[in-house]
Amino acid sequence: MMKFLFGPLLCLIFSLIAAAQNPPAPPLPAPDRLLRAVPADTVAADTGRADKISTNQKKASEDTVAASDPTGFHYKLTADGTFAAGNVDRTLIQTSASLDWAVSRLFRFASTPTFAYGRQNRQLNEREFLTDFRTTLFHENRFYYLGFGSIEKSNLRKIRNRFTGGAGVGYKLLSRKDVYLSVTNVLLYEYTDFITNSAEVADVDVLRNSTRILGEYQWSQGRYSLTHTVFMQPALNRRNLRWNGNLTFQVKMTATVSLRTTLQNSYESVVVPGRKNNDFRWTMGVVLEGK
Repeated sequence: MMKFLFGPLLCLIFSLIAAAQNPPAPPLPAPDRLLRAVPADTVAADTGRADKISTNQKKASEDTVAASDPTGFHYKLTADGTFAAGNVDRTLIQTSASLDWAVSRLFRFASTPTFAYGRQNRQLNEREFLTDFRTTLFHENRFYYLGFGSIEKSNLRKIRNRFTGGAGVGYKLLSRKDVYLSVTNVLLYEYTDFITNSAEVADVDVLRNSTRILGEYQWSQGRYSLTHTVFMQPALNRRNLRWNGNLTFQVKMTATVSLRTTLQNSYESVVVPGRKNNDFRWTMGVVLEGK
């Protein structure tokens, strides 16, 4: 009887020793922790073949390390517009680019140049250009620092040149898989040179406090998304208020192409004679993005 039990017992002992010398691999990080670093359209492939389990595990481990790295370059190109002919001839084209470069876990640089061109009844009404440059410090943290500068030209508001620059802080209220919400507060300097006589309206030379609320929401595995941005910018040394906001709904058609519609509204309390304080724009267009 002992002879029959001795063999299996000996095998069990050697199996336990081998298991102790080869502990199981540590578990991979939870997907939610990698969310902000992985594009919404990223899809993991799984062959399901038993003879490639070790190869797939190695690749999954390499992909996890790459996804957890927040560095990289991301771009988004958009084109919106409207066209009408008949009693009213109307053409509006609006293009923009969103460029984001995370140099490291410490620094991130971004820029969003935009251009709009509009004619109505053969008259040029809109020729708007805006470019900015932003840098973020500790962008991976919930609390971070930022600085920026911008240049703007506007035929619609008769602005020859507008220069702004400032620095401040930001805080991520929510940063989850399908919801992102942040608020920033910045002290900025603005100089606006109007295309008009100084007797009509003086150029603007002010300090402002700028508060921005940014929200991004997505569902159906990232196919649908809703984004909103609101800026409130009162002047600190005179009576002068600016605010603007936009709301964008986007539907992803492929991994790189989406359709979108955008509502935009802007208000300035100081404008040149003959111009209104409030402007509203509703456009539709396409989006091309990649990494």
